[in-house]
Amino acid sequence: MFETLGSLTTSPWIYAVVAVSVVLDVFVPVLPSGVLVITAAAAAAAAGAAGSPAAVPEQVPDIAALLVVATTASVLGDFAAYRLARRGGKRLDRAIARSRRLTRAQERLGTALARGGGALVVIARFAPAGRSVVSLGAGKTHRKVKEFLPWSILAGMAWAGYSVALGYFGTQWLGAAWLGTAVSLIALFAAGALAAYLVRRPSPTTA
Repeated sequence: MFETLGSLTTSPWIYAVVAVSVVLDVFVPVLPSGVLVITAAAAAAAAGAAGSPAAVPEQVPDIAALLVVATTASVLGDFAAYRLARRGGKRLDRAIARSRRLTRAQERLGTALARGGGALVVIARFAPAGRSVVSLGAGKTHRKVKEFLPWSILAGMAWAGYSVALGYFGTQWLGAAWLGTAVSLIALFAAGALAAYLVRRPSPTTA
């Protein structure tokens, strides 16, 4: 798997592949968008450590461009899911009604956004399927764009920045690209587990 991803990072299509994966994983959460971002950042770090500019392959991803692409794609995917859910539809209504998790997320999200607590959107971006639940929930509960979009942008920046930093600095510190990528993925999954716990945790009741 690492070999396949490694060869992809030297392709000029890496930015397009990352963008499409990040956009679509709001609808198909099993897509390895985080893995792609981390692997691309790790490849850039490994090439930069080669010693001289001549040793850096021409197609190694640019860190700044990777960060911009991942952030932009994250926000576009969130907004697409938000608009889809906002427009509604009987099939979507039935799917949400059957999901206890989606129903709870709708209730929590509506309350959080109404109180200015949109940090839930940022936290959920790191949780498995949390991005899908929050984006669809925000649209389904008809939250205003100005209540959702700024938090989605912040969430995209936080997720992309964290993923790129893990791959890049992990490889620089650990030396080997494969080791840096593996450790970075463990850190990403750990952040996802913590985010999932925070999202599922019941909101404190108010007097």
